Amino acid sequence: MDSDYLTQSPYTDPGPRLDALIGPAPLPRDPAALAALVRGVLLHREEGARFGHAVPEERMREDAESRYAAELLRIIGERGTAPLTEPRPPAERFVGTCRDFALLLCSLLRATGTPARLRCGYGTYFQAGFHDNHWVTEFWTAGRGWVLADAQLVAEATLGRGLYDIDFDPMDVPREQFVVGGEAWRACREGRADPDTFGVSTVPEIKGLGLVRSDVVADLAALGGTEALPWDGWGVMEKAEDEVTDADLALIDEVAAVTSAAGTAGDARRPDAVRRLLGDPRLAVPAEVVSHTTYGGVRVVSLSGAARE
Repeated sequence: MDSDYLTQSPYTDPGPRLDALIGPAPLPRDPAALAALVRGVLLHREEGARFGHAVPEERMREDAESRYAAELLRIIGERGTAPLTEPRPPAERFVGTCRDFALLLCSLLRATGTPARLRCGYGTYFQAGFHDNHWVTEFWTAGRGWVLADAQLVAEATLGRGLYDIDFDPMDVPREQFVVGGEAWRACREGRADPDTFGVSTVPEIKGLGLVRSDVVADLAALGGTEALPWDGWGVMEKAEDEVTDADLALIDEVAAVTSAAGTAGDARRPDAVRRLLGDPRLAVPAEVVSHTTYGGVRVVSLSGAARE
């Protein structure tokens, strides 16, 4: 285990609002309790119908463009007065994506002393035979090493049931059920998986090896402390398929070899390998990224927050 993953990144840092939002009861330290807390204050923007809630268009467009945990907490604080430890009605929640569930859980785990990090990859549990682009949290346990957790799947306390049909503990997602980007790349490259089964279920045209290539880099960046938005791109991520060189493929193969092994208990040296790879200009996260937003079109975004069309 490496202390890198106990330190907040600029993206997971909850900022000064966390203490004000907690209320009289302290934050729990148990990872499952923290995941339930996250589930109670976030709403995935595709979940409105499951709650019988019409998500306002502005929230559909804007909430998930929030990059930082501090922003999520600011919005949550503005939408209701209940402490963070109490589940909220849908109208008072932050409306985000899987990445936001993963980000906030990672933030709270780090804040309460548990090393954690985001992972970008593919869930097999949303649609049979399909690998759906997805983000989860990975946290450290003394007995087992790194364990995958999906706060989006945690049972809704306010509903008394889970929203998703799964047969595993969402705080211990099997590795064959969530495939990290590097392992997805290796499976596709080695002919063990069809690249067209890797995609975004809500946007059918987004699929294939180009997407997997991008997710390998996004996962590497997250391991290095840049927990980007799912639609951000830079460097080799932005190349069209016919622009990708043999050298690029070899580079992604190397990244995949490092990141696909980064969930094992023996990966204490992995942060050094991540930092080395992120020094390559084809992989390094620049000051500005191309953001292929769902509702706002393609924009160039400064990681300080500014954007231009």
